[in-house]
Amino acid sequence: MTVQSEPASRAHNDDASGQGSIAVLPLLDEPQDGVPYVIDTPAGLERAARELAAGNGPAAVDAERASGFRYGQRAFLVQIRREGAGTWLIDPEPFPDLRIINEALSGVEWILHAATQDLPCLSELGMWPDKLFDTELAARLAGLPRVGLAAVIEHLLGFTLAKEHSAADWSQRPLPEPWLRYAALDVEVLIELRARLIELLSEDGKLRFAEEEFEFIRSSPPAPPKTDPWRRTSGVHQIRDRRQLAAVRELWEERELLAQKRDVAPGRLIPDAAIVAAAKAMPQTVPQLLAVNGFHGRAAQREAPRWLRCLSMARTTRDLPELQLPTNAPPPPRVWSERDPTAAARLQTAKPRIAAVAEKLTMPVENLLTPDFLRRVAWRPPEPLDLESIAASLADLGARRWQIEHVAAVLTVAFLDPDPLQPKQPKAPKQ
Repeated sequence: MTVQSEPASRAHNDDASGQGSIAVLPLLDEPQDGVPYVIDTPAGLERAARELAAGNGPAAVDAERASGFRYGQRAFLVQIRREGAGTWLIDPEPFPDLRIINEALSGVEWILHAATQDLPCLSELGMWPDKLFDTELAARLAGLPRVGLAAVIEHLLGFTLAKEHSAADWSQRPLPEPWLRYAALDVEVLIELRARLIELLSEDGKLRFAEEEFEFIRSSPPAPPKTDPWRRTSGVHQIRDRRQLAAVRELWEERELLAQKRDVAPGRLIPDAAIVAAAKAMPQTVPQLLAVNGFHGRAAQREAPRWLRCLSMARTTRDLPELQLPTNAPPPPRVWSERDPTAAARLQTAKPRIAAVAEKLTMPVENLLTPDFLRRVAWRPPEPLDLESIAASLADLGARRWQIEHVAAVLTVAFLDPDPLQPKQPKAPKQ
């Protein structure tokens, strides 16, 4: 790899108070073996598979999507680096899948940063690891202050990594050379980063925690389809009328069909805010629709008759959605003291104690115990309430063994003998 030092004039900058200087870390700006060619032919793919299979050690893997530009979350570039094989940039678009690459990496540990972001799109290509190491999750468990890839590299390896193309439209062809350089660099240091993180986790006795987390991610089945995905429309909480909510549904579903047909991100047709604005106004003519404050977007005017038909259907349908879906989730904690003061006392007692355990372990509290798990078990604890039943409840929710070992006893004591419920603090008057 090439690490470029900053010019001497930038190596030290006076801070705002003039009391010192800030060292500028060297910039990693060139892949060790240069920028690889993009593999887009069957012969090239077979060669990549052979080389990767002949490599040694774990494989650094990354994928680039075109979020915000194209429909869905499919990968438009896959990057893989393995010792003895070098770095490979693969364009998935010309191929039905990348199973040949998956077979080449059979039994090999994959290193990804924020694996849950990339594994779904890799799965669509027939790729799934037999063993996983997630550098972002490892950094969280190690207690690093920032866990973005560039920040972790700075903290542990002592140089910076440019991230200026992370939000680019990776569906473009051909891909610009600076983008390919960026893509190659993304996997350039993951192997070294993994080694450094293993050192940190081992020193703190947390490597087993990380391994359990990685295997949980790797072995978890795909998330089931969302019920009524249109309910996730940003701003839908503003809707308080079932007829208007039906309009949100019709507009969202029509936008989804059109976006899929055109292979474009739905928000590039009309944004969520435009859907909510139109549903609240319920206009009956195209001029009225186009005059709605907040109704905008690239396809707002051009497809105005389409959107108006959706509003007309919502106006006449008998299939009106409920304002809220039934759920088995606990109510928001802010209402617990009124609905169930005993449950509120349990939660109020447990939260700071769990936070203290997380602080002792030097990790974010949400990595020690998922907040939803804590709320669920505090709202309706098992009966009889003891260490064994709390541990079983946490396991049923999906908590990992290491988490249960650290929190089950703390929760049992907090639930059996909660502190007195503290009254709500009155809101400060607006100035």
